[in-house]
Amino acid sequence: MDKLLAMKMFIQAVDSKGFSSAARALGLATSSVTRMIDSLEAELGTVLLNRSTRQITLSDAGAAYYRKARDVLDAVADADASVFDRGEAPAGQLRISVPVTFGSRLIAPHIAALLQRYPKLVLDMTLSDSIVELLGERVDLAIRLGSAAPMDDVVSRPLGTFQRYAVASADYLDTCGFPEQPTDLLQHECLRFSYGEKQQVWTFLKGEEELRVPVQGRFKSNNIEVLRDVALAGGGICLLPDWLADDDIRSGRLTRLFGPYAINPNSTSSVISALYLPNHRGSKRVNAFIDFLTELLEPEAPPPCAAELS
Repeated sequence: MDKLLAMKMFIQAVDSKGFSSAARALGLATSSVTRMIDSLEAELGTVLLNRSTRQITLSDAGAAYYRKARDVLDAVADADASVFDRGEAPAGQLRISVPVTFGSRLIAPHIAALLQRYPKLVLDMTLSDSIVELLGERVDLAIRLGSAAPMDDVVSRPLGTFQRYAVASADYLDTCGFPEQPTDLLQHECLRFSYGEKQQVWTFLKGEEELRVPVQGRFKSNNIEVLRDVALAGGGICLLPDWLADDDIRSGRLTRLFGPYAINPNSTSSVISALYLPNHRGSKRVNAFIDFLTELLEPEAPPPCAAELS
């Protein structure tokens, strides 16, 4: 029996929650997958999967074997990738972690072009706003927005920066008035991102001038796209990154406020960083994705603010 193939079929059956769906994902007959997993269980002398007419579930032994088998297949993929990285073009599997909205809105529309550019590259992209443990979670490259927390034995490479805009819909501004100065925000509903701090301060910088405004509002969320949706519906004023707000501002769905100022919430920076382990220095796969993202981050002319439109 091909043990690695059996492990692959077993893991696919668990991930797909069934033999038929696993077979479709692998391009095999359902009977082939079933026979291989039966043979694996027979060789191990234990039941890995509990079967019913509607579903399969992991036995206790199966849960333990699943974790170990995935580690084995990941290690094989890493071994293959280390050889592929010696070739002329990026090849092999690259596991990346990117922030949820940043990944879905900015990166995902361009993935097809990246894969066409590098036909031998296999990309596994996880969307997560959590800080990942690169070695423990077997992530080759993590992209993070804002100040990257310093971590031992992790390379942090800045790729660029983004701007944050204070924006609101025309409906909100018509109803609640137009804030002329940042301090006017004290009289407005501010939609806040959940940073875990009770008091949120928006910092406005213009030359040597710095204004710190302790904003308030009745709504906050840990998802930036939710804040955008509430702002579009007239719920208040929020800070949005340029990569999310530019199209809305240019189309008139949102109005950019306080154009002369650079804006940041609390002490959060506007750096976009790539994090990877030192053993990935010089990796063609990692560098290919970093170059690809750097191209996407090339700055464009900012959209006009309200004062420039009047």
